[in-house]
Amino acid sequence: MNPRLVLATAARVGSQLRRDRRTLALLIVVPCVLLWLFSELFADAPFIFQRLAPALLGVFPFISMFLVTSVAMVRERTSGTLERLLTTPLGRGDLVLGYGLAFGVLALIQAAAACTVALVLLDMDQPASVPVLVLVAVANALLGTALGLGLSSLATTEFQAVQFLPAVVLPQILLCGLIVPTAQMAGWLDAISRAMPLRYAVEAMTTLTGAPTVDSRVWVDLAIIGGCVVVALAIGATTLRRRTA
Repeated sequence: MNPRLVLATAARVGSQLRRDRRTLALLIVVPCVLLWLFSELFADAPFIFQRLAPALLGVFPFISMFLVTSVAMVRERTSGTLERLLTTPLGRGDLVLGYGLAFGVLALIQAAAACTVALVLLDMDQPASVPVLVLVAVANALLGTALGLGLSSLATTEFQAVQFLPAVVLPQILLCGLIVPTAQMAGWLDAISRAMPLRYAVEAMTTLTGAPTVDSRVWVDLAIIGGCVVVALAIGATTLRRRTA
């Protein structure tokens, strides 16, 4: 891998994202609006918002980044841009890491905006550490980015990329502990959820807001999320096709 090519790819993708206002709105504004709507929905039962808001800080970025990155990579391939790029010295790993870096910067902005809205405007309970909360939110967004990049090779059209949302993302939302705590699930459901990285994202968020100090489990969950990000990016780089079918 060539760091110069990775940075050049990240700069190209970042430039495209800056010109795409609708995508920026989807990634930065929409999660904040959804958090506000959720708080208004349970205005008469604030304890529900306080219980679920930390988990949603991880779930919303995960969903939006997964959707945008998977569609963006398929668009690159179907438009012929990807095929032309891979005829240059740019390698598959350089391309995938460049995308990950560009969306990683966007993930940081997204996480900072969502956490600011939740903590300052919506009065979410203070976590044990605000920087660690933002770090977990960024990790969740990167997880969505990596899974989107990794699975995009299985789609031949943008519509097929969107179809991965109910197939890959929704089962994780159902089993991550957001709706029903994992400790209350049937044994076989708990076993399945352990293979789903979003579970560890939600656990890290809820642990941070439920303890006076940063528990060691948060770092374990972050390590698992980081490992899943690396694996997903590796799969994306390995399965990336040089030619459009």
